[in-house]
Amino acid sequence: MNFPVIRGAAYALVHAPNLLLYQGSTQTQERAKNPDSEYLQQLPGALRSFAEAVNYGPNQAYIGNIYPDKLRDIEKPWYQNSPSGQVQGKFGEIMEEDLFYALLKLSDAFDLVLLERDFALAVQEKIAKHPLFSDKVLGSGEDLEEIQRRIQDFGAQGIYFQEQLVGCVKRAHDTDVNLQAHVMLENLVTKASGVLALNNLLAQDGIQAQDIEYIIECSEEACGDINQRGGGNFAKAIGEICGCTNATGSDVRGFCAAPAHALVQAAALVQAGIYKNVVVVAGGATAKLGMNGKDHVAKGMPVLEDMLGTFAVLISENDGINPVIRTDIVGRHNIGRGSAPQAVIQALVTDPLDQNGLKITEIDKYSVEMQTAEITAPAGAGDVPTANYKMIAALGVKRGDLERKELPAFVEKHGMPGFAPTQGHIPSGVPFIGHAREEILAGGIQRAMIIGKGSLFLGRMTNLFDGISFVLEANSGKEASVDGDTVKQVVAQAMRQVAQQLLD
Repeated sequence: MNFPVIRGAAYALVHAPNLLLYQGSTQTQERAKNPDSEYLQQLPGALRSFAEAVNYGPNQAYIGNIYPDKLRDIEKPWYQNSPSGQVQGKFGEIMEEDLFYALLKLSDAFDLVLLERDFALAVQEKIAKHPLFSDKVLGSGEDLEEIQRRIQDFGAQGIYFQEQLVGCVKRAHDTDVNLQAHVMLENLVTKASGVLALNNLLAQDGIQAQDIEYIIECSEEACGDINQRGGGNFAKAIGEICGCTNATGSDVRGFCAAPAHALVQAAALVQAGIYKNVVVVAGGATAKLGMNGKDHVAKGMPVLEDMLGTFAVLISENDGINPVIRTDIVGRHNIGRGSAPQAVIQALVTDPLDQNGLKITEIDKYSVEMQTAEITAPAGAGDVPTANYKMIAALGVKRGDLERKELPAFVEKHGMPGFAPTQGHIPSGVPFIGHAREEILAGGIQRAMIIGKGSLFLGRMTNLFDGISFVLEANSGKEASVDGDTVKQVVAQAMRQVAQQLLD
């Protein structure tokens, strides 16, 4: 079977401490309930500098500079012991917040983003030095008094840098709650961060914007208006800014599991021959910034949820080189399966492997919920990736794929430390795709399973859990395809031979 391939993968992070302060859901709810709380007073002093965020080991792993397994070599806590890092990585970059505001303005199609005049001039100088956006022009900016007036009299949402007001996002409608300023800011952040990821993907060798035919956007936000609350379309909005003039697209939503759903759909579109090149992209979510901030501050830690995460993956026709997506090894958590942890892992891991005669140990690496444990453990959620790996290993023991004494070694060999920001959809399997592609191409591993899991009950429409998985595998070489005319000729020749035999 001529499977589609992962032709490229890009990952980017945005350091966003001020968006955390003013847009993160935990902070906005706390400010509404208790504006003088001790947490809000302590929070500014617990925010990381840009340099600290860049150096953080998991962030370096996310953009490709550290293989995830190598995080085990860094003494914990990582936020105190990570070595110096780089802004640029093999898969993408880490962007500073002021530069991201410039990208926010450049992604604005309705003149909703206003930047203060001096600030706009300063970030114009910075963006002119960025290799992906050096030709972009921001404009002259606005007087601070006009920005303040927009906030005070017309409900605009302030934009802050180093806790100073530097701009605002206007509301897009006077009465439509779906077009109010805070929603527009959320959606513009998703769009702009998606633009950042897609541009990093397009900067990779051999990938051209005009070759992209379809884009699927799979973040956790939804854009629309009062008549179509989640009508979309982030995908085309992002593609427009990135110059993908030959592409169309649509959005996929499924809480944390959406990226895995989107990648399977993209693989199906390519394998069916409908499109040759499909991009799956997801922007970041401001609501998740500082989500566990109270627990971090209470334990004397820096608030580690200060990063917007984003990614873009290109799925293309089989080129005989890049890792394939085995569309015949796809796990799904169906409606009748139940939400017990063991049932979920069986549906996503062992069921598709059984159907293809594979043991649990024949998958070299599993990428499940890759949240950084230093973020989740202080809030009581523990080490989520390790918990998943232990469950997979336990099923392996139960099935006879490995012995009980091999369980710890399985977790270390077939798993990895979590290294993704807690942006919901971002950690769920997809952060490892870039690393997996490199390792498979280098011959380090043969197969990797990407597992997306989601909590559908958060939307209060169902109590169901969700999940989908697929396998990446080394390319065995492009299989020759047979066109329709050739098939007809072969069939006709065979029929003539049969007829001649009957006559004889």
